[in-house]
Amino acid sequence: MTVHESLHVDAYPIDDELRDDGTAGPELAWLARSYCDSPRALVFRNPSPDWRLFVVTLPLASRLSLMANPVFAQLTRAWGMNVRFVGVDRDGLVHDFRALLTDRTLALLVELLARRESGEAAGGPGADPGSRGDRALDLLFDALAREMLTVLERRHDDWPKHLARDLRLESGLAGNLFDHAGRHPDFLAGLRGALRKGLVDVEFYGRALRSIDLREAAVDARIAAMIESALDPATLAKLARTGAGRHLGCYNWLRIEPARAASRAYILARLPSFANFFAEALLAPEAPGADFDLRPLAARSLSAHSLHWAGMLRRAVDAGQDRAAIEAIAQRFAVGDNVIRRIWREQPAALGQPPTWHLAQILRRLHALGERDWPATDAAWRALISHAVPAEAL
Repeated sequence: MTVHESLHVDAYPIDDELRDDGTAGPELAWLARSYCDSPRALVFRNPSPDWRLFVVTLPLASRLSLMANPVFAQLTRAWGMNVRFVGVDRDGLVHDFRALLTDRTLALLVELLARRESGEAAGGPGADPGSRGDRALDLLFDALAREMLTVLERRHDDWPKHLARDLRLESGLAGNLFDHAGRHPDFLAGLRGALRKGLVDVEFYGRALRSIDLREAAVDARIAAMIESALDPATLAKLARTGAGRHLGCYNWLRIEPARAASRAYILARLPSFANFFAEALLAPEAPGADFDLRPLAARSLSAHSLHWAGMLRRAVDAGQDRAAIEAIAQRFAVGDNVIRRIWREQPAALGQPPTWHLAQILRRLHALGERDWPATDAAWRALISHAVPAEAL
């Protein structure tokens, strides 16, 4: 059987009060038990010769009794939108296998999580819920490993298509692996409801929120550390020097062709705000597949114009031609070369690392401004960035 482990949030003193029906009310107490006991991630170390690590992050599933019923399959799909499946292969490349989380796999996850929850609930006083939970988790890991490994073996030639492009390991930034907003919405709603009904006071509510922030940050750090431990240290060091942060797409871009990593790290260090664009447009040299993916379509990165200039940019970057790289980026976004040169020179930190579609809007606004009208403060940059969102996206 595949070696595995599950990661849970840490216990806090407030848990006893949260779990107590008399203190928090039966609804919040039930949600609190689900919050504290549910695994946050399933971790497979060296699941096969081709893989160093699999990590499946799980949001809180507090409606398992409904989700396990096929009639409510839509609930399972909505829950599955926040599940993440990351793999690190034997070459140290990171894969994002969200596309392999099928309805069948999600239903399997829900079924076995529900079996674990019902087994513990039926134990009663004096029972050993830990042993039953461990057995249920063993079944879950075993079934999930068989399912994923079988699918991956069938799709060996498609692995590059699943290279992670937009994921980050920093929990506080957009596009990160840890979606707090979608991880435990029912528990937060129950906590707010208990406050409105007067079942808990503001002081208790504040303590509960602080405990959530602390324990989620701790489990995120453990997951990130596990993933980083499976990555290539030299590539991680190059990435750290660029200022792009722990961007897994940029890590893959540097790692996939080690001989060209130095020139790629150099261009990324000059334009860290373009991290998402570089990872999306330059990571895979091959032409995109026929899969229907809304993100590149929305960013217009699959047009003939975008593909042509992405190819020109890739060759310029790998050849170390700064001027040609700047011209290719300017042509890709249909702005003047001087817009890219100024960002290259000034590297405004307030620009952040917007997604490609938003970066395009920002660059066009900058192109329309005069040389002296560019933002001069962080507040002015934030105003320009917010105004660059097209009306149809609001």
